[in-house]
Amino acid sequence: MSRRPDCLLWPLRGVPRQRGCTLFIISFKFMFLVSIMIYWHIVGEPRSRGQFSNLPADVPCPSLMPPPPPSSSPASGNIFFLETSDRTNPNFLFMCSVESAARAHPESRVMVLMKGLPGGNASLPRHLGLSLLGCFPNVQMLPLDLEELFRDTPLAAWYGAMQWRWEPYLLPVLSDASRLAVMWKFGGIYLDTDFIVLKSLRNLTNTLGIQSRYVLNGAFLAFERHHEFMALCMRDFVAHYNGWIWGHQGPQLLTRVFKKWCSIRSLGDSRACRGVTILPCEAFYPIPWQNWKKYFEDVSPEELPRLLNATYAVHVWNKKSQGTRFKATSRALLAQLHARYCPTTHEAMKMYL
Repeated sequence: MSRRPDCLLWPLRGVPRQRGCTLFIISFKFMFLVSIMIYWHIVGEPRSRGQFSNLPADVPCPSLMPPPPPSSSPASGNIFFLETSDRTNPNFLFMCSVESAARAHPESRVMVLMKGLPGGNASLPRHLGLSLLGCFPNVQMLPLDLEELFRDTPLAAWYGAMQWRWEPYLLPVLSDASRLAVMWKFGGIYLDTDFIVLKSLRNLTNTLGIQSRYVLNGAFLAFERHHEFMALCMRDFVAHYNGWIWGHQGPQLLTRVFKKWCSIRSLGDSRACRGVTILPCEAFYPIPWQNWKKYFEDVSPEELPRLLNATYAVHVWNKKSQGTRFKATSRALLAQLHARYCPTTHEAMKMYL
């Protein structure tokens, strides 16, 4: 009679108590992985999903729009937003992000690249968000082909292998990789879809923002095409890849690469070196993620300019704040930002929510 290999039995050897502990640990790890899979299956979907189900597919365009962009390509490059999931129905914060960027940069092309959009000559899906953003003549919505984006970059082989394995933070990691490739291949400005742009970013080049005393953040990036810093980021992405640690391929990557770029141990040692600059928290992250609820607290209109005097764009920390309700007509900080910097989206919120 054949004997089963010992290697299959070693976890269950020993006294019953040890076997019980082993089974408990295996069961716990399995349930942990299942819970992460379920979470990331729904990540990005607003908790108040029902409020968007009855929205119309089209919205009338306002009469006052930014002037059309010039026929020649803007010297400062394009502004990029990315959606690396298959979603094609932008929520109101997404709409506000793109609208505010389009209004602050009427002379630039604002490129919204979405993985879920069909390629070729297919028409766009009918959603309120796509209809509203289509009102702006300098906004273009295009399909995001990740294989093509990563081609001829250090990320190509990683992406080919990644498609055949499961990871807990797949969408965030894809987003981290995509923005690096976009900055390397095209240059310009990259913004997360939970930013509200307050003023022009055209004077910022080879720049990123600091999130806290110890960590940089890639929610905003502004780089020239084929800049060596982005090349170093892509190489580090692959060389030190770990998709099981949150932020390892994003903020932590940018932080360690900048330290290497500047030959420093602490971000406090240098804020600019070799042509790359990091801006203080006030520039893009005036409210830290731990205090994200402040965006939903009332602020006097007179206090608003003082609070954001040194800010280019406001990061709303959607991972924390998504689904939090507020009245569009209230004095909440986020409501006032919508009203001032994305009035078309704000009007749609008042009309349909």
